[in-house]
Amino acid sequence: MAATLNVIFGPCGAGKTTYAHAFARRERAVAFILDDWMARMFGPDILEPIEYAWMLERVARCEAQIWSTAAATITAGASVILDIGLMRKDDRARVREIAEATDLPLQWHFVDAAKEVRRARVAGRNTIKGETFAIDVSPEMFDFIEGVYEAPEPGELAGAIVSSSD
Repeated sequence: MAATLNVIFGPCGAGKTTYAHAFARRERAVAFILDDWMARMFGPDILEPIEYAWMLERVARCEAQIWSTAAATITAGASVILDIGLMRKDDRARVREIAEATDLPLQWHFVDAAKEVRRARVAGRNTIKGETFAIDVSPEMFDFIEGVYEAPEPGELAGAIVSSSD
């Protein structure tokens, strides 16, 4: 089987990272989780309250390194999983353009759950700090991310693997 670029997207708290870890174990793929990179690279430097521009600059740096490493991983023959946010349609379109321009075989994975399930899951993750915990997501941050998130159009889901984690 050829190496594939698997891209996971969905709203905050939907279960994307849990899905990515399970998929990586099952398919022997390499998962690249943006929140993990951000926490390790910049977590100690985060000042409260988080400044959006400061965060976006660092997200861009992490994404660039993730893309470089993921491309090398695929070239070496291993499939990769990207869990890098992709909250907006433009972000997902950019990933699609990169995959097409570099002839990477692309498989989308959409993970969703009801808003109140996601809110409760995030609050629990903040407390438990288990396998999928990278950073605290306050109720205010959750609401902010909800305002940024753009649900996919039906065309975006054509050919995607769709999962609900309710």
